[in-house]
Amino acid sequence: MAKQKSYVSDEVFSNRPIAVDLFAGAGGMTLGFEQAGFDVLAAVEIDPIHACTHQYNFPFWTILCQSVTETTGQEIRAKSAIKDRDIDVVFGGPPCQGFSIMGKRIFDDPRNSLIFHFVRLVLELRPKFFVMENVRGLTIGKAQQLLIEIIKKFQANNYQVQEDYQILNAACFGVPQHRERLFLIGARADYVLPAYPQPITKPLSKRKGSYIFSEKPPNCDLLPSPNVRDALQDLPIIENYPELFERDWVWAEFKEPSLYGATLRGLRRLETNYSYERESIFLQAFSSRYSSTTKLAQTNYALLTSSLRTKHTPRSISRFAATNPGKKEPISRFFRLHYDGICNTLRAGTPSNKGAFTSPRPIHPEQPRCITVREAARLHSYPDWFRFHSTKWHGFRQIGNSVPPLLAQAVATEIVKVLDLFLTLPTKKQNLGSESLLYLNFSEATRYYHLRAQTMEELAQKITSETT
Repeated sequence: MAKQKSYVSDEVFSNRPIAVDLFAGAGGMTLGFEQAGFDVLAAVEIDPIHACTHQYNFPFWTILCQSVTETTGQEIRAKSAIKDRDIDVVFGGPPCQGFSIMGKRIFDDPRNSLIFHFVRLVLELRPKFFVMENVRGLTIGKAQQLLIEIIKKFQANNYQVQEDYQILNAACFGVPQHRERLFLIGARADYVLPAYPQPITKPLSKRKGSYIFSEKPPNCDLLPSPNVRDALQDLPIIENYPELFERDWVWAEFKEPSLYGATLRGLRRLETNYSYERESIFLQAFSSRYSSTTKLAQTNYALLTSSLRTKHTPRSISRFAATNPGKKEPISRFFRLHYDGICNTLRAGTPSNKGAFTSPRPIHPEQPRCITVREAARLHSYPDWFRFHSTKWHGFRQIGNSVPPLLAQAVATEIVKVLDLFLTLPTKKQNLGSESLLYLNFSEATRYYHLRAQTMEELAQKITSETT
């Protein structure tokens, strides 16, 4: 039996809607819904590495490190602060591995069982709304039949569903990355269906200059999406910090940020952001110890995290340097970012039992190297207080598998509108979890959550089926 971790704050969040995150990963959708005003009181994630990262960033809520196939709605309620409360929304992105095989009834295909279990848990929990995120391939060709089956299943159980489902591009919602995902939104029969969010920015080309539009162009009066320069311009030059070859953090000198960068650094707060401010116990101790030093007295010095450097070969460095921004390096096929464009879609790579290959990472637009986990997080709209596993492989997996928080927030905000709630900014700051959670290896994280399996390989295979 997996062990849940629950650290519910003493503050009663009675005026905030509540939610459950299935297939939670490191917490991109959890954060987006929190920013929209939700308390995500429970999350389910089978991968203990991801669960540890989620627990670090959201230690005041419950994380169940277990398979959704072995989880019941009653268990989620009992092991979290939800209990018998009416849940406002259940959301998640169930992996869909078998939609290309359509020779039999789709729900009978075992590779689609995770989508079935998402539907099952929604129906057991009976939330007012649900949001299912998935790849756009689910809307194409024969794969679309699975989507139709899902909609019929919900409709047969007194849920309305937006049958005019939409593919949303993160670049249309303030994220400097071209990333398209399907969102399926449903409402219980006693509630009005939420609308899909309207674009707030117009996406730039991933190369430079020109805009790219879908079949229905965004409002031409919209401002351009943030670009790569907006996301990265203030970050420290990591080449100045050799200690980042050995650890993923350093006290470093930041530069002048863009509005986007200032928001992610916590120097400005958007009126639409209803998330809790975070405090790091590690940073508090560090600041207390070195508060008299000159560097700490300067406002442009701050803690840079998730920035472990890569030791590139001289040959790779030479090839990267010779690649023009906005082009692919011909050998590795890595895309070199252009400061005036947006990032290509960040991907997760392969799990450990499939070779542990890191997905191709973009090349920095100015420096001849691949981007760091923190730089990827900036391009994904994660704030700087949000940390990832200390290794590059796990860190990039966590970002590549996640929904950009600003995209999730846009969807969640439409649900808040239907709920007709008056939200206020939370006054209480929340402590982040223990940094030790970010440094556990797979075996240590497995023991931490008391996961049981016949072999570590068996557990790894089960995790792979629910995270890819």
